[in-house]
Amino acid sequence: MYIQLNSQVICYEKTGEGSPVILIHGNKGNHHTFDALAETMSNYHTVYAMDSRGYGESATPKEYHYKDMAEDVINLINALDIEKPYLIGFSDGGIIALLVAIKASSLLSGIVCCGANLTPDGIHHRDFREMKKEYKKTGDLRTLMMITEPDISTAELSRISVPAMIFAGEKDCIKEKETVKIAKYIPDAQLQILPDENHFSYIVGTDKLYSYIKGFVCN
Repeated sequence: MYIQLNSQVICYEKTGEGSPVILIHGNKGNHHTFDALAETMSNYHTVYAMDSRGYGESATPKEYHYKDMAEDVINLINALDIEKPYLIGFSDGGIIALLVAIKASSLLSGIVCCGANLTPDGIHHRDFREMKKEYKKTGDLRTLMMITEPDISTAELSRISVPAMIFAGEKDCIKEKETVKIAKYIPDAQLQILPDENHFSYIVGTDKLYSYIKGFVCN
């Protein structure tokens, strides 16, 4: 399905029935990142799996900024009258979930944030170097966004007023201290560092995440 939100066309897939959740994928991904999770969750929830601007079948913008993507999520919630959804965001999607909650906690029931960072410094140096090499080689503006954004302060995190679960893999490309910092400054956030998991392994092509969050999103 497609919807025009101001000047941006967004593609999304809606499945299932029940309390609403919105799935937000990471950089270079699309809503199919969550196919396995969406299939499981649609047994209990109305699942909205969206393509962020410039990904999948959503329209391509001239520039890429996390705050614009967060605005797209807010506009989607309002346009479709989605009542108090949970946001489940992975990587870039986790950043977007944080930004939506900072700006519009009143629209949400809670957030699940997986493998997010507050600034590019939160990425391990080896992985950040690879991103810079990729941008130099391809000029991809989505990669440029990752190496220059976001810039989220601890004061902004403290404004989040909905329940939050903060995840990362033990072998993540995000520094563990960054994940700990995110959880520390969101009031009453739950933190889980998943043993033996990397940035992708508990998200892409699996519904493994649901075993950790089902009690949270069903409250």
